[in-house]
Amino acid sequence: MDKITSEDVQGMVTHWLSTPVNGYLGSAYGQTVSKVLQQPQRSGLADAALNKLRADVPVIGALPAGAVNLLAQDEGPDVKRIFINVADQLIDAGTTK
Repeated sequence: MDKITSEDVQGMVTHWLSTPVNGYLGSAYGQTVSKVLQQPQRSGLADAALNKLRADVPVIGALPAGAVNLLAQDEGPDVKRIFINVADQLIDAGTTK
């Protein structure tokens, strides 16, 4: 029996990140990470984005609590790089200005 590997999960998250919301006709599948940018943490948008990821990619929802996190790194005065950490693997969600 084939098993889902960490590379498979990374590919699923990368695909989700590259798909805009409603990118598939009749489906709300797609990333909302870009809405998190330039918003205060208390707005809850990061949690909402991760909850959407869990709903859109069922294998992510099967992971234990705390296995999926959203991280940001400053790369200049007005540039942030966003990462999704899935079971200790960083997946680059891109940069924003």
